[in-house]
Amino acid sequence: MDRIVDFLSRFSTELATFVIATLPVSELRGAIPYAITIGGLPWQEAYVIAVIGNFLPVLPILYFIGPVSDRLRRIDAFDKFFTWLFARTRRKGKLIEKFEAVGLVLFVAIPLPVTGAWTGSLAAFLFGLRKPLAIPAIILGICIAGVVVTLATTGVIHFWGLTQSHSG
Repeated sequence: MDRIVDFLSRFSTELATFVIATLPVSELRGAIPYAITIGGLPWQEAYVIAVIGNFLPVLPILYFIGPVSDRLRRIDAFDKFFTWLFARTRRKGKLIEKFEAVGLVLFVAIPLPVTGAWTGSLAAFLFGLRKPLAIPAIILGICIAGVVVTLATTGVIHFWGLTQSHSG
């Protein structure tokens, strides 16, 4: 992550925030703290840019993961990768399997590793949630996660003593 942040420091804070939010390893959990604490953006701007960036990969994942994975699975290395990825997502997605769209909102809204828009989109595909249900659920989950991360980054709420106070 440090290399990514170092590379992105060459660009505007807004663009760097947007790109960080699109990445599966960081999503909002990395973008909003970067924008506010390193980039100095107002929390409102950081939130909006990060939410939009975090949503960007959702539609391509939902619409193309099936056809792409079917085609790539013909290659042994990709078959192993997708087998691992789908099994991991199914294990993490029990909430979605049980509660469908409501579970998807909650899953995406929890700003922890292996939750978020990327994994939520994969889980929606794997559990067969229809796109008219999945897309709004993911958007709502992203918005909630953005609020939680913004509040934690600005010091309004604290998790395990890991957040800094920052007025903004």
